[in-house]
Amino acid sequence: MAPFGVFQNGATLFQGLVDRARKTVRGSADDIGWLQRVQSLPSTEDGTTRFLEILDSVRKNEHKLPDSVVYLLVPGLFSNHGPLYFVKTKAYFSKMGLVCHIAKIHSESSVSKNAREIKEYIEEIYWGSRKRVLLLGHSKGGVDSAAALSLYWPQLKDKVAGLVIAQSPYGGSPVASDILREGQLGDYVMLRKVMEILVSKVLKGDLQALEDLTYERRKEFLSQHPLPPEVPVVSFHTEASITPSVLTALSHVAHVELPATAGNPARIPVVMPLSAALAACSQVLVARYGEKSDGLVTRKDAEVPGSLAVRPERKLDHAWMVYSSMNEEPGDQADTSQVCEALLTLLVEVAQKRRHESAMKDE
Repeated sequence: MAPFGVFQNGATLFQGLVDRARKTVRGSADDIGWLQRVQSLPSTEDGTTRFLEILDSVRKNEHKLPDSVVYLLVPGLFSNHGPLYFVKTKAYFSKMGLVCHIAKIHSESSVSKNAREIKEYIEEIYWGSRKRVLLLGHSKGGVDSAAALSLYWPQLKDKVAGLVIAQSPYGGSPVASDILREGQLGDYVMLRKVMEILVSKVLKGDLQALEDLTYERRKEFLSQHPLPPEVPVVSFHTEASITPSVLTALSHVAHVELPATAGNPARIPVVMPLSAALAACSQVLVARYGEKSDGLVTRKDAEVPGSLAVRPERKLDHAWMVYSSMNEEPGDQADTSQVCEALLTLLVEVAQKRRHESAMKDE
């Protein structure tokens, strides 16, 4: 019996190694785009053409955003360490006479914690202004915002007019999954431990913030807390350029003011190879999975079922909406503030169409 038991244990161990190897090789291949394969969920509608029409009007100084609502911009992961996040966009909206806020959440907190804080933001804005709120969440900020509506819709349904999620891993992220999920790359190259130290010790955050963006966690959350179908939603996603010039580019992410020696204080730009890193990540995702992405989020995972999807061809990486506001865009290209305005204008149209359709049904 003993040899047979040893054989059984050996076979079990061998099968475990085979399964682990297969899991590592497959990575997130079976998870990418999983939301689009759930037949019970509504399909998305392509709103790219209409978005580009609105964007063209915005660039001609034709502005249609109403002042009857308040605009809440929700930043994503590590936003506490990016002082430029949405700042220019908020100033741009203010110049148009619109009330705009940036949600001051701890971006490295879990989705559930941030959802609660966003809910409180919305309630505070509503009770102070008696105006409904339009949300635009970027990256994890879009996931956090959607979670707030999923978890607290009975309290928020009369206070929220709609949601834009921009470059958000609504279905999950292969980068987060491959780093953190057991049996993935993170186990073999110590990436999980590195991320744990970075998030928990250096950034004073919660590793669950990153874990919440894995496919496993997103599937679990969305099965329990689906986004209410009556919420007007616009999904915006892009893909990064992977040209040689981008792979060597430096991004202006902040500035430092030095004490003045004569006259005004000197401003020193802070640059880092952010675009290059995202281009490299995008290349890896294409090589490993054959999927287009902005460097962190694949196009397939960035669409909310039933939403109006904006899929521009312009090459924009995941950090463009955050940091490109410090740089002048080419004359024929819209900047981040104009893109945000166009997305929210499109969302207003979606909400108006929903209300009209609802009124027609009631008659």
